[in-house]
Amino acid sequence: MLDTTTTDASTMNGTNDPKDWLAAHAVSEVECLVPDMNGVLRGKVLPAAKFLKAIEDRALYLPSSAFLVSIDGRYSGSVDEGFAYQDPDMRMVPDVATLCLAPGGGPGKAYVFADAFHMDDRPWMASPRHVLRAVLDLYRQRGWRAVVAPELEFYLTAPNPDPDRPVTAPVGRNGRSESVQHPYDMAALEQFEPVIRRLYDYAAVAGLPLDTLIHESGTAQLEINFLHGDALPLADKVLLFKRMTRQAAQEGGMQATFMAKPIAAQAGSSMHLHMSVVDKAGNTLFAGRDGADTEMFGHFIGGLQKYIPEVMPLFAPNVNSFRRIRPNHSAPANIEWSHDNRSCGLRVPAGGRTARRVENRLPGADANPYLAIAGSLLCGYLGVEEKIARSTEASGNAYRSRSTLPKTMEEALDRFAACDPVRAVLGEDFFQTYLRVKSVELDLFQSVVTSWERDHLLLKV
Repeated sequence: MLDTTTTDASTMNGTNDPKDWLAAHAVSEVECLVPDMNGVLRGKVLPAAKFLKAIEDRALYLPSSAFLVSIDGRYSGSVDEGFAYQDPDMRMVPDVATLCLAPGGGPGKAYVFADAFHMDDRPWMASPRHVLRAVLDLYRQRGWRAVVAPELEFYLTAPNPDPDRPVTAPVGRNGRSESVQHPYDMAALEQFEPVIRRLYDYAAVAGLPLDTLIHESGTAQLEINFLHGDALPLADKVLLFKRMTRQAAQEGGMQATFMAKPIAAQAGSSMHLHMSVVDKAGNTLFAGRDGADTEMFGHFIGGLQKYIPEVMPLFAPNVNSFRRIRPNHSAPANIEWSHDNRSCGLRVPAGGRTARRVENRLPGADANPYLAIAGSLLCGYLGVEEKIARSTEASGNAYRSRSTLPKTMEEALDRFAACDPVRAVLGEDFFQTYLRVKSVELDLFQSVVTSWERDHLLLKV
């Protein structure tokens, strides 16, 4: 898997002068984006002149509580009460290499991702972008480069203004809603052609490296593949893709959801991650000249098998995520590995020597891409460092294998908190913040009385 992604005039690739780029594209407004723990894009909107001045003066700030916001919008607080009430500013430092045109919101707009720093220029290590960088630095120190390729599933749905009502399929171009599965069906895919065309147009404007798109097994469920490349830029692009998909769907009278299990009777949505490792010259480290798996590849898979069960909150970050990870529910519920076997959590796809890679099938579409990629690469890295042997290759139906994965969010958070090797790399700042946010979200969910409870308990117990 060598990086063949091409540059695009709509992005900053190939130039280091943001002023010239903004002028060349007649950009008058810049959205400065900071991804939070859940992958929600927070930040500020600036006039282009203010943005350029902020780069020069290093005077762009955001409250540090941006990383403490739970998925329902409430603040999760901090272990340090004094810090929480002070809510000091972070310095936002735009990563000008990420500047790209912002489609769908009218002309003259651009996006840029920003990194968070303390006022003394120390990285704000709770930031998901910094977390991924910390893992990638481990690879650089060994002379390696990680190459990744996300595959992202999502549903197009009818508008769902009442959250107490189930999600339903949208009306397609033929005036009907899908009621049965149409996996890989081209005619079914054509029903959403206006939304798909708009989405591809938006992606072209923003320079997203999209590859193939298919109709998945769920009703109005689609999957987009990204061209393989470097981890950090691709994580950025996954979040931009989510935003653009929601825009394109809304403009087509629909909604788009990346929830892991939005419809009870339908397949869940994943974010499969294909991973390989190359040396400085771009040569694969996962296959030898004879095409056989290298010892490093075996250890990489062994690390995934050992540590994935301990870091599942990075792949299944919400209570709903665990509704997807159940045997025979179109998602793996194990950490078995095999060649080209989709019932395994870890799949080695078919392909030649240079394409040797492993696919982590555990992450859901709801996962924060920075954290899911960082977690996957770190598990593999620890396997190589600790020389962890992979298990015997699985055969047949791996759903029958005993699962070592946590079955609930509560169990997953407990195991994550106790995983010292991962904690040592990702750091206390991140761990404390992430566990705080997720614990508050879990508590909020557990305080809700669901429709199932009203349906089956209200008049019977």
